[in-house]
Amino acid sequence: MLGSPSNHTLLNTATFILLGVPGLEAAHLWLAVPLSAMYSVALLGNIIIVTVIWTDSALHEPMYHFLCVLAAVDIVMSTSVTPKMLNIFWSGNGIIGFAACFTQMYIVHATTAIETGLLLAMAFDRYIAICKPLHHQTILTPQTMIRMGMAIISRAIIAMTPITWMVVHLPYCASHVVPHSYCEHMAVAKLACGDHMPSSLYSLIVSFIIVGTNVIFIATSYSLILQAVFSLPSQDARVKALSTCGSHVSIMVLFYLPGILSVSMAWLGQHVVPLHTQVLLADFYLVIPPMLNPLIYGLKIKCIRERVWNAVTTSILGYICQNSAKEKRPIQVCVLEHSESKWVAQPQM
Repeated sequence: MLGSPSNHTLLNTATFILLGVPGLEAAHLWLAVPLSAMYSVALLGNIIIVTVIWTDSALHEPMYHFLCVLAAVDIVMSTSVTPKMLNIFWSGNGIIGFAACFTQMYIVHATTAIETGLLLAMAFDRYIAICKPLHHQTILTPQTMIRMGMAIISRAIIAMTPITWMVVHLPYCASHVVPHSYCEHMAVAKLACGDHMPSSLYSLIVSFIIVGTNVIFIATSYSLILQAVFSLPSQDARVKALSTCGSHVSIMVLFYLPGILSVSMAWLGQHVVPLHTQVLLADFYLVIPPMLNPLIYGLKIKCIRERVWNAVTTSILGYICQNSAKEKRPIQVCVLEHSESKWVAQPQM
């Protein structure tokens, strides 16, 4: 395992060294086990969601398109950090190149910004579907969805590129040991010999603006949705609408609450919140929501649950039938019979 920062000698100044979870080095192997399980579930679940929605034409609707993109973003976000974290926890190898470190930082920032935009788009879709159902198809056309997607990606790139650019151009002439499991912005910026406060303030302001505006719009959308739902005459319609909206609200709480706590703890500092608590929260924030999102879809959204179950049962039954057919297939044995003129091969069953 990696020791204290003072014991490290950098063979190459163009690298950083990630410590994992400072203060819990002895528990790295124990942390690797649940992290491996959560990452495996996140990958498998989100791949299933993407595959089911992509291949089933009946699910080619705005809500399911947003869920499909959200699952793809979850795969990218968790994969950008988890393999390296597991490498640190299993082997203690925390060396990462400058380019890889800043690329990882940018991917984490960009994917989280894209995910916040997707959650806002999902709230808008539910508002149109429930409050203006007759206009849903005319408002959320394929062209409108493409424009929304481009706006979400553009906002993420425009907002997050300056953060990485400012951190990249800081001088790193002292310690290159990052007290974190991945290249988290604040942890890396604090290693700089120059003034890192501009990038830190920019990160805080941008995060506050993006998250704050999104939460306001999402809360407004769901307050209007709740008013419309409770005015529905049918009990079944109310239950169905609340079930769908409940799954979306669960996803948003899972995403926003840990993120807000993680940023707040980083700014409060080690004298208020222990460093290992900050690192663990930041680590699991990038793994737990991607793991739980597909489980929530499967449990809450009936269409996806039925499609996944049908795909699984069809695959299992097809495999069983194929093996049974192979076992029952007759085997042909050729017996050579001698005649006066030639040998004749006759198959026998």
